[in-house]
Amino acid sequence: MAPNDTPARYAFKEAESRWQTRWESAGTFRAKDVSDLPKYYVLEMFPYPSGRIHMGHVRNYTMGDVVARYKRARGYNVLHPMGWDAFGMPAENAAMEKKVHPAAWTYENIDTMRRQLKMMGLSIDWAREIATCHPDYYGHEQKMFLDMLEAGLIYRREAWVNWDPVDRTVLANEQVIDGRGWRSGAPVEKRLLSQWFFRITEYAQELLDALSTLERWPEKVRLMQANWIGRSEGLRFAFDVVGKDAAQPPASSERIEVYTTRPDTIFGASFCAISPEHALAGKLAANDPELSVFIEECGRMGTSEAAIEQAEKRGHDTGLRVRHPFIEGRTLPVYVANFVLMEYGTGAIFGCPAHDQRDLDFARKYGLDVLPVVVPDDEPDFAIGETAYTGPGRLANSEFLDGLTVDAAKAAIAKRMEAVGTGQREVNFRLRDWGISRQRYWGCPIPVIHCDDCGVVSVPASELPVVLPDDVTFDTPGNPLERHPTWKNVDCPTCGKPAHRETDTFDTFVDSSWYFARFCSPMAETPADRRASDYWLPVDQYIGGIEHAILHLLYSRFFSRAMKRTGHAGIDEPFAGLFTQGMVCHETYRTEAGQWVEPADVVAGDDGTLLHAGTGAPVKAGRSEKMSKSKKNVIDPEDIITTYGADTARWFMLSDSPPDRDLDWTEAGITGAWRFVNRLWRLVTSRAAALPPPGTAPEADAAELRRAVHAAIAGVTEDLEAFHFNRSVARIHELANTLSDAGADAPDGALREGLEVITLLAAPMMPHLAEELWKVLGHTTLIAETPWPDSDPALLVQESVEIAVQVRGKMRGTIEVTRDADQTTAQELALALPTVMAALNGDTVKRIIYVPNRIINVIH
Repeated sequence: MAPNDTPARYAFKEAESRWQTRWESAGTFRAKDVSDLPKYYVLEMFPYPSGRIHMGHVRNYTMGDVVARYKRARGYNVLHPMGWDAFGMPAENAAMEKKVHPAAWTYENIDTMRRQLKMMGLSIDWAREIATCHPDYYGHEQKMFLDMLEAGLIYRREAWVNWDPVDRTVLANEQVIDGRGWRSGAPVEKRLLSQWFFRITEYAQELLDALSTLERWPEKVRLMQANWIGRSEGLRFAFDVVGKDAAQPPASSERIEVYTTRPDTIFGASFCAISPEHALAGKLAANDPELSVFIEECGRMGTSEAAIEQAEKRGHDTGLRVRHPFIEGRTLPVYVANFVLMEYGTGAIFGCPAHDQRDLDFARKYGLDVLPVVVPDDEPDFAIGETAYTGPGRLANSEFLDGLTVDAAKAAIAKRMEAVGTGQREVNFRLRDWGISRQRYWGCPIPVIHCDDCGVVSVPASELPVVLPDDVTFDTPGNPLERHPTWKNVDCPTCGKPAHRETDTFDTFVDSSWYFARFCSPMAETPADRRASDYWLPVDQYIGGIEHAILHLLYSRFFSRAMKRTGHAGIDEPFAGLFTQGMVCHETYRTEAGQWVEPADVVAGDDGTLLHAGTGAPVKAGRSEKMSKSKKNVIDPEDIITTYGADTARWFMLSDSPPDRDLDWTEAGITGAWRFVNRLWRLVTSRAAALPPPGTAPEADAAELRRAVHAAIAGVTEDLEAFHFNRSVARIHELANTLSDAGADAPDGALREGLEVITLLAAPMMPHLAEELWKVLGHTTLIAETPWPDSDPALLVQESVEIAVQVRGKMRGTIEVTRDADQTTAQELALALPTVMAALNGDTVKRIIYVPNRIINVIH
């Protein structure tokens, strides 16, 4: 089509399909394994193939694509891959509900989502596509497991776990919501099961220290990880167990060992408490039916700290008492308490109610003493009400500690206990070892075999991958692998006797903890080809939601170190840069009966009230919230792309708000983006026919227009580097206004430069439209393969500036001077202003303060 025959409205459907085909056939976005170019690895967190993409995907992958296209234009060899986090319970639930195999459900969803993502025009190297449920992927995961097992990074032990009695699997703490399974909704139980663990705690201090090196991570994410790792410095010591009073002989040979970060409060201790999973609790429960029932009740709470903190603080008095280590004749009651974690410290605490809210709630409930031992300065009559005091102060009611600060008292107690051998200073971490065993089918099989004679035996490397059997059924609750005789029952690789496979599968966090390394060499016969991974890693820019700030990122950081230790990689930190995007939100709607209504079913009545399109019933608008199926405030991306085009959807996602903040989806916003797409189309196509050919130099007398163009280049470049996508959009809007205002007498060469520049600047954001406009402008090459424009520093220097003129600090007007004008010149212009002369009223000027290019202040 000739330029002067171009339509006034952009035909996005034909254009987007054509350019996507052109990119694919040309291999435009294939990363080069070997290159003299600098590398840039941009990666968005890969999706779970749930069925269809949502607007969160559109925003996330648009941001990553802008970065990838921009860096490619800047001369980098860019790796921008895509894969699927494809194992997990939803596939098994679908198998049970829809009577389809998890693999069939998963791969069908992958096909759908791949098609939808390709509609977005993403610059993905699809040749590197991976799916974690494919044996070509998880077979290498099994190999790394065996290498890490041999390296001592993996072990097996019995552990208390969250057990979902309906899904019949272990749940991570984060999958327990208000004491119930996140998917089934069933009350979670505690069970003691043999589990496989990664020794992530071995790297606790290193993982904590290295956070300071991640300068391109959000500070809030680093803080969240530091809090999760939870380094604490405290004191470990033991209480002697006695009978019901100090005069009686010991009721047990037990000593209760505690770990505390507040040893300074020992003189305010009023009780000792042990976890329901503590060995002493189990021993006592054997002869105490009430305690046994209480422990069972605690087992239904779940193991997460959040669940424990939110629960009512309850305990069972064991009848035992312990001697206070410093107060002669003083004993403390021993409780089994539901808020004491076995996994932290020793599983036992002493309670000082005055200075710990949890202890205070417990003490008030059971009528225990509350004695303040840290008193704020200048409050001699200090008392504890309903809130524990955790602030600074001086020790009181504490014998030899009285008058000391908190830190001095901690040191004094530790020194005294260490001197007599009754206590020891210790560093502890909140971080626990990572339990990876899950009792489900649709996951990576753990590659070990259990033999009665040989114990746990690794599957020989030559027999990897251990592939999931296809012939399974979900008619019976539980893990189908447990009841699969031919897959489960095998001969021991060591002795040849009958044995059985491990039927637990990996936590899916394992699959997502190393996929970034597999993308470097997805066809390699080893988990990661070292030459490729050494070239590409670490990921230069990682993009994803803040909800993954702790576990996924922490596990990936551990896995990189484990891969380094076993020789599969050479880095410690997997992600050099991290960006966490905001959520996509939409207004919510409900009927008068409280039922959620989809936005597509809401119409405006004649009087402006909202009505249900189908029934005509009134609809009430609610607040804007994250798009979710449960609240029906979801917009289907495919509908938007089909109606307005991928570039319109991309432009709106980038333009409406800063990328790290939530974005409100509105009909006005998407139609506004569509109008700008067509405005840019008309701006270029209406003038292209009259332009000189490509390569024509801009005229020297077009300085004003060229300054605007080059200022836009510099500004958009700076904004893209800083992830200020919405600012980039604003600058392109501004440049469009400037070019639109350029009349018919604008120099043709400068106008061509401006139209080419605005097309190039918009290309990472609206790639299909940019390709179409690039062709209209007479180019035969792809804009996706065209270098990024450079700004001319000489054109960025303003020849004149406007500076404020004040008289005694009060604004009296402005003057325009050449940049960096000397004081004499600026002074003459300022004093000549009528408003300045009126303010002086004939007075003598005593002094003039001049700040070049900014302000001049006249003092009289």
